[in-house]
Amino acid sequence: MRGTDKTSGSLFSYVDLEERIPAVHPLRKIRQIVNDALTSLDADFDALYTDFGRPSIAPERLIRASLLQILFSIRSERQLMEQMDYNLLFRWFVGLGIDDPVWVPTVFTKNRDRLLTTDMSRKVMAAILAHREVAPLLSDEHFSVDGTLIKAWASMKSFQPKAEATPPDDEGPGSPPAPNTTLEPAPSETPAETDPMPRNKRHHRNGEVDFKGEKRSNATHASVTDPDARLYKKSPGTGAMLCFMGHTLMENRNGLVVQGDLTQADGHAERKAALDMIHRHSPGSTRQLTLGADKGYDAAGFVSDLRQACVTPHVAQKSRYSAIDGRTTRHEGYALSQKHRKKIEEPFGWAKTVGGMAQTMYRGVERVRSRFILTMAANNLARLPRLLGA
Repeated sequence: MRGTDKTSGSLFSYVDLEERIPAVHPLRKIRQIVNDALTSLDADFDALYTDFGRPSIAPERLIRASLLQILFSIRSERQLMEQMDYNLLFRWFVGLGIDDPVWVPTVFTKNRDRLLTTDMSRKVMAAILAHREVAPLLSDEHFSVDGTLIKAWASMKSFQPKAEATPPDDEGPGSPPAPNTTLEPAPSETPAETDPMPRNKRHHRNGEVDFKGEKRSNATHASVTDPDARLYKKSPGTGAMLCFMGHTLMENRNGLVVQGDLTQADGHAERKAALDMIHRHSPGSTRQLTLGADKGYDAAGFVSDLRQACVTPHVAQKSRYSAIDGRTTRHEGYALSQKHRKKIEEPFGWAKTVGGMAQTMYRGVERVRSRFILTMAANNLARLPRLLGA
């Protein structure tokens, strides 16, 4: 018998979000770990808020919503709020009821920026890694480190000389007349007849600029859009771009990121960040650690600093003038570290294809750093259901 296609309005509807989510859905395990981690940060949240005034968005919900945005590649806060309005899975994960209103995107953004600083993002990552089910997955002796370029939210046309107090005109080949240019009509013509271009389209903000023969460097130029971005290229044969440099410290047992950082891009940033991350992760450790890295870290000063910190430098050797010798390469552990260190490219790939870090939409090194660390924490969460057999 054919069913009827009629819509009958219901006066009341009872929807239990917990029953609507499949028992085997991977977000169930992720939500459990996130909730336990946020519970351990309750004292830190209390220290950030006063006891009076208008209640803000709960910090737990802000963090869960931000993680959800990264996990599902949602490109903007406005789109996140739109999907949370009708997506029951998103409402369940964040902690909103079926009748709870979603937040205004600008309100959510301002509350998120005040909460998710670099320090708070690091605390969220540390709380997830300290979870009773996650901690046994980590190695506390063998690590790998690497860096990657994060394209800044600024165009090459914004990279202008520092000496100029005001931005130069965008005039170039094919550009329209300057704003102070007047077009005098002929006696027999009216002004409207002599101006073939409408007034609202007469002057283009982004006119063509000819950069041929112009030398630009970070010493003489800076981006007017994001002054913290730097012109840099990581490998020969590639074009330089305005970017930041992201750094991660990975444990070698299961390839989980245990530390993250982001700095301005330069030739020494990777080695300096590696030392900072290993000291931050294992402060004052007396246990002999190993640190795998590529040839970019094969520098005498960096290798010496690692050995003084009780860290064995399992760094790939350069073909000439290498700081690594047979004292290190003769051991079997060196070959294992060189094999496992290549896993560190997987979090970078995930962050750029899923987490939205191929080109950040944030400006300023502090905001980009906090987002990069939270993205590395989300990458760990995405791998946990499989590692834990959930």
